[in-house]
Amino acid sequence: MSNHINHFFNIVKRSIFLLLFLLPFVLSCGGSQDNRPQNARFNRGPQAASVETIIIERGEISQQIRSYGNIKAQEVVSVTPQVSNRVTRIYADLGDTVRQGEVLAQIYDQPFKDQVDQSQAQLRQNLSSFRRDSIQYFRQKKLFEEGLISSTEFENAEATYQNSKAALEASRASLEQSRENLRNSEIRSPVYGVVLTRNISEGDLASSGQVAYEIANLVGYETRVYLPVEEWQMVDVGQEVSLRVSNRSAVSGRGRVSRISPRLDPTTGLGEVVISLTERGSGIYQGVLVESIINVETHPDALIIPRAALVENVQTLIEPESNTIQINRTYSAFVVRGDTQAVKRELELGIEQGNNVEVLAGLQAGDEVVITGQSGLEDGARVRVARGQQFQRGEIPIETGEMSEERRQEIRERYRDADDSTRRAMREQLEQRGSGSTPDTSSSRNSSN
Repeated sequence: MSNHINHFFNIVKRSIFLLLFLLPFVLSCGGSQDNRPQNARFNRGPQAASVETIIIERGEISQQIRSYGNIKAQEVVSVTPQVSNRVTRIYADLGDTVRQGEVLAQIYDQPFKDQVDQSQAQLRQNLSSFRRDSIQYFRQKKLFEEGLISSTEFENAEATYQNSKAALEASRASLEQSRENLRNSEIRSPVYGVVLTRNISEGDLASSGQVAYEIANLVGYETRVYLPVEEWQMVDVGQEVSLRVSNRSAVSGRGRVSRISPRLDPTTGLGEVVISLTERGSGIYQGVLVESIINVETHPDALIIPRAALVENVQTLIEPESNTIQINRTYSAFVVRGDTQAVKRELELGIEQGNNVEVLAGLQAGDEVVITGQSGLEDGARVRVARGQQFQRGEIPIETGEMSEERRQEIRERYRDADDSTRRAMREQLEQRGSGSTPDTSSSRNSSN
């Protein structure tokens, strides 16, 4: 009997030992079913990055040089009095538009009238003497030819005649000068233009060494810009120029490069370029500051990409022989394939215009290029294309009300793959629509933990 009892206890002990030994394996196998979705989620791979894209197209692009300068008249004429005396009248003032030959001011002219009268009297006297001496000269000449007078008498008559002739010519010149001085007592405009400055007033003593007026010739306007040598070398006479007033966004006028200085300024190292206006808008007037946009080169059928889509790769190289540092810059962009994969393309760039860049190689028209979110992307990375308002707000549309289980599962997966900001946006959408619940995020929380 005791042997049977001992045998029974041995069997129980062995069973308990076997149960304790197999318990961890049983628990492990029992929990595998619950953990399977979590393990499966960990094996889904890297999370897709949200990106914004555009379809690139062909268009016109120009390489431009931009600089600022003031509009001014092509010529500014300084009007200086030709005679000196007191100013009696002022006819033109600052800002007046004057015609060519119009009287600007009047100088006291009585002394010049007296000079004219004196010159005329002198001319009449000399003319009378010349007539008398010329008659005597020709008479003596005839007598000398007939041998009736000596050569001395003839030479004296000839000298008197030449003196009278010279005196007559001098009196005529004096009269013309007197008349010119009288005319110059009226200060006149030599050009059609606008009075920029007036330096004389009534009662002032006008002097031939003093500038009385400065008049801007209204035949044409121009602006002058000063460019560094790299840009100065690219400018040619005849290139088209767009002019934009500094406080406006639209083009205010147009012009062409008319003159280029043949040398650089030794102090600043800049080259002067003169631009003559061919079309003047309402905002163009003398003295206004304008931005001159010179079109150096234009490509009418270029493949254009925004600068925001470029990924810059900088490599620093050290030349051991010269011990110099060289920087090598290359550019690339990401093209989306099938709305799920980003493919890296190495680019060859051309000319630039503002925020646009010409692509010479690496892309084709119609490619869908990433313009936002490309930072940190790698070749072949998973992406999710979000467009327009959705990308800006980081939102994913969420349906409410009755939906199928498949649709619910789709929303759960999109919520699980989204980043934190997108998840917050989804929850805010549900709260605003009065859903009263958020997507099933328990599995997402477990996976994130």
